[in-house]
Amino acid sequence: MASPWKDAVVVVTGASSGIGLELARHMAPEAKALALVARRRERLEDLAVELREKHPRLEVMVRPTDLADLAQCGAMIDDVTARLGRIGVLVNNAGFGDMGVFDRADWDKIHSMIQVNVTALTYLSQRVFPEMVAMGHGGILNISSGFGLEFLPSFAAYVATKHYVTGLSESLHCEGRPLGVTVTQVCPGPVDTEFEGVLGNKAGRPPPSIAQISAAKCARQALRGFARRRALVIPGFFMKLTMWSGAWSPRWLKRLIYLPVASWFRRRQLAAPLADA
Repeated sequence: MASPWKDAVVVVTGASSGIGLELARHMAPEAKALALVARRRERLEDLAVELREKHPRLEVMVRPTDLADLAQCGAMIDDVTARLGRIGVLVNNAGFGDMGVFDRADWDKIHSMIQVNVTALTYLSQRVFPEMVAMGHGGILNISSGFGLEFLPSFAAYVATKHYVTGLSESLHCEGRPLGVTVTQVCPGPVDTEFEGVLGNKAGRPPPSIAQISAAKCARQALRGFARRRALVIPGFFMKLTMWSGAWSPRWLKRLIYLPVASWFRRRQLAAPLADA
């Protein structure tokens, strides 16, 4: 079975670094055209140069876009379609997180996170999904998080955005698969990217090394599952085991475990300088 991105026009959001950059690299050999979307033009241009040199037949479009702005999202879709043609694959990779007790969270950051993680992802998906259904082929790859399947204190709003992505992705997978459209959700754990720097790690401790995987490995496993038309991909053995254990653990037990974790997070954050909280 051919991959969903073979000879397709592919849009990759958050393509300037991390998982998005690696996804673009891995899809480039088969794609017809790639539209690289993020806010940082210089990084997108660097990636475009690399991809054009390695794949001369590939058409690469750089499209700087602030996904927190729906008007920019719409203009981006219009521009890509006008220049490259019908969008065959949408990769919703852009997103960011927030860490900290909810009563001390910054509303502007929460709002921006919801705009990118939820609103933009939904809007872009709705812009391309109807034509994919009409044509009988295409795909949407949503890069989410293990928090889309679980919860943890001090990540309340971020967890909520990722649970939304799970609900949307699972529902669209069931709607699209009988019609030839693949919708796959990827739920990684810690990945070695710039994500933690944006997150703001108020716990003061890095993720356990046993749980962390590289962005390249995450991208490879994501695309393998996407090509096999899977609804859900959990990259990395450790995270598969963790998510499996979580799925079989009753919620009351998880809440019991997380109550002292919540108190520990709060003590760590309150002990930090206010500017870092």
